[in-house]
Amino acid sequence: MPPAPLPVLPLAASQIPPADEVPALVRLTGVEQEIWDRALPYLDVRDNDAHSLYAYGLATTLLNAVPQARAGVVLPAILLHDTGWKTVDPARILPAIAPGSHDPDTVRAHETEGAVIADRILTDLGYPRESTALIMAIVDGHDTRRHALNADDAVVKDADKLWRLTPHGLRTVGSWFCLDAEQTLRLVLAQTYDRLLTETGRAIGRALAACAGLDHSPQRLAIGGRTPRTSGGHSG
Repeated sequence: MPPAPLPVLPLAASQIPPADEVPALVRLTGVEQEIWDRALPYLDVRDNDAHSLYAYGLATTLLNAVPQARAGVVLPAILLHDTGWKTVDPARILPAIAPGSHDPDTVRAHETEGAVIADRILTDLGYPRESTALIMAIVDGHDTRRHALNADDAVVKDADKLWRLTPHGLRTVGSWFCLDAEQTLRLVLAQTYDRLLTETGRAIGRALAACAGLDHSPQRLAIGGRTPRTSGGHSG
C-alpha cells in the first residue's frame, strides 16, 4: 500500500523572508543592467541570453571565493562574452562546437567579434578604459585559450563552462545534439571538468555533476519521477 499523502500546510506571506534578507540571490542592477540591455540583441542565438544569465550567477558565486578577481571586470565580461555568435552564420555554429569539430576558425571568429562588440557597448556606456581593455582581452580567447590570463579570466572561464552542468545547460546541450539526458551528462563532463581552473569551480562542478548523475542512478530510476506526496498536489 502506498503511503498516505502529506496534508498541505499553506504559509502566510509574512512567514517568507524578504528577498534582501536571504543570501545568494542574484540581481542585475546599475551598470550591469545597462550592459545586459545593450548585450541582449546580440544574445538571441544558441540560447546565449539564458546561458549568459546563468553564467553571470555562477560568476558572482566564484567572485566570493576568488578574492583576486574583480567584479568590475568579471561581470561585464561574462555578460558580453558570447555576443560575437550573433555575427556567425547560424548554420555553422553547432558544427563548430560539436565534439570532434575541425572548424576552429568559426569559434575564434565569435571571440574576436565579441571583443569588438564589448568595446563598442562599454565605450558607449563610458566604462573605464582600462577595465574595458581587460574585458576585451578576456572575451577574445574565452573558449580557445586554455590558460587563464589572470584571476578575472579564470572566473569567467569557469562560470562559462559550469553552465553546461546546470539543468538548463544540460537540457540545452542535449537538444543541440539530439542526446538523451545521460549521454548529455557524460559528454559535458568529459569536455568540462578537466578544463575548470579554480578550486571553487571544480567543487561546484562536482556538486552539479553529482546531482545530475544521481538522476540516472538505479536508485533514482527505481523510485521514478514522482513529486512529493501531498494531498493538495503541491510540490516543494
